[in-house]
Amino acid sequence: GPCTECSCSSGKDPDKDPSHTKKKENGDRLCVPKIFFGTRTHKQITQISRELKRTAYSCVPMTILSSRDYTCIHPVVSNSSNRNEMCVELLEGKHGKSCSFYHNVHKLSEHHALQPVPRAWDIEDLVCLGRKLRACPYFAARELMVGADIVFCPYNYLLDPQIRDSMDINLKDQVVILDEAHNIEDCARESVSYGVTESQLRAAREELDLMVSNSIRQKHHEPLRAVCCSLI
Repeated sequence: GPCTECSCSSGKDPDKDPSHTKKKENGDRLCVPKIFFGTRTHKQITQISRELKRTAYSCVPMTILSSRDYTCIHPVVSNSSNRNEMCVELLEGKHGKSCSFYHNVHKLSEHHALQPVPRAWDIEDLVCLGRKLRACPYFAARELMVGADIVFCPYNYLLDPQIRDSMDINLKDQVVILDEAHNIEDCARESVSYGVTESQLRAAREELDLMVSNSIRQKHHEPLRAVCCSLI
């Protein structure tokens, strides 16, 4: 039979409770789990959101978590090769500069959360609206996660503990769906791997040589220098 537990079947407005809870008969609070849908690439998220629009659940609150490479609209940061670092510097107010797009996040998150008939959307839709409102799509998507029933994201957002922590993702008692799960092994391997060039190793060794020669935390820096030397 038709779904009777959510608002989509009856045409009612989605639950406005940000904690996504409902009362049980005995008065206790029952948490309604979120659905975390992980894919291998950002392009696949676009395809899935397009399919979601064609279903009866197209009005369910959702969000898409993605990197700054896809969602940053700052004219300087978006054209930089180190977007993450520059974004953090602006948020911390270094060099006396800030990000006006970040301060307008509420315009974008409230627009998507409060529109009369919310519809499934993709990253391009959010970025396009962010440009019009001059509001940051990256942080707006994160704010929308609070009230979202479905959260789309790449695999590594769910598998990498550091990314989960930085994105405030808690998978306890939630529903996790992994699309094309045969790719999980490669993604897990990449999440704990790091690439480094020989020139980077030599630069690190030179800095460590300087630390050791100046008696700065020698017991910590000497083993690191030995590792650099052995890899070189």
